[in-house]
Amino acid sequence: MTTDTTLRPPKRLLRDRIPVVHQLRQSVGLQRGMLIAGLVLTGGFIFIAVFAPVIAPYGFAQLRDADGPFGSQQPPSAEHLFGTTVGGYDVLSRVLWGAQTAILVIIVAVILSIFAGVLLGLVSGYFGGWLDRVLVVVCDAIYAFPSLLLAIVVSIAISGGRSDLWAGVLSASIAITVVFIPQYFRVIRAEAVRIKAEAFVESAKVLGASNSRIMFRHVLRNSTRTLPLIFTLNASEAILTLAGLGFIGFGIEPTAAAEWGYDLQKALSDVTSGIWWTALYPGLAIVLVVLGITLVGESLNDLADPRLRGRRRVAQAAGEVAETSVVPGGTLTAGPGGLDGLEDGETFDEHGIEVKR
Repeated sequence: MTTDTTLRPPKRLLRDRIPVVHQLRQSVGLQRGMLIAGLVLTGGFIFIAVFAPVIAPYGFAQLRDADGPFGSQQPPSAEHLFGTTVGGYDVLSRVLWGAQTAILVIIVAVILSIFAGVLLGLVSGYFGGWLDRVLVVVCDAIYAFPSLLLAIVVSIAISGGRSDLWAGVLSASIAITVVFIPQYFRVIRAEAVRIKAEAFVESAKVLGASNSRIMFRHVLRNSTRTLPLIFTLNASEAILTLAGLGFIGFGIEPTAAAEWGYDLQKALSDVTSGIWWTALYPGLAIVLVVLGITLVGESLNDLADPRLRGRRRVAQAAGEVAETSVVPGGTLTAGPGGLDGLEDGETFDEHGIEVKR
């Protein structure tokens, strides 16, 4: 007679329950390399954003030091490792401080869009009816607009296009939030429609649970599994939208905060004159940060694929598993028990049928 303890699955260790560590242990090969590269780039971006006041040699709006003005368009040197801009700002300091502005916009925009999108999607998917139809039409209409154009319109409506640090961060965040709400709405609504038909939801209704308790206690808890994946992908899109707003002149004032898109816009005339350093480093910062966050998001998306999880479980159960093909008529070089499960004189034909020699 088997005991109750033998029927229970082994409890995962604490290290396996930590999100990043768990995904790293799941990943293999090129996928692990992509995830590690993304985590390194994203971790470096967060580190720079947090410690920018300590790392940056000068302030983001500083034009002079004890020796006098920095000078305009000075090439890279010992005093200014990345040179200076046409306005006389230190490029290295502007790049480092720009990470802080970017992460502020990401945090505010994604948090606002998650709350609004999740709430609307939950209500729409659970109750349905005319409210669901209206919300779906509105979100589809918003989703049909070009994201940058919609962000420009919202930014102009909120702040007139230019503002100080917090007003600029808030206006850019709200502009990006409007773009992101339909994405969270679609995901949560689809999950809510599926989950509300499950047996445990019907049981809760029979027991007399209120709609609010069912929505937030049962439906919401089971419909937010994909939010971390959407968060990482939207974070990179938020940086691009912020840079786009700054590039076309609807960003933050340079004396209020450093912003990579604004610095790129001011460096356009420098490129034709052979002054490369004012555009290279802000553009490189945008590329590396977006690349890092995108690699993390795509890796997490692959690891969350149930088909890949199923293949990993089969591989672990079989022990040593040979390379197989899932295409009909493909090659099968190992039996159901792995290489060790093959008896002497046994093989499989092209259709996977055991053949005795």
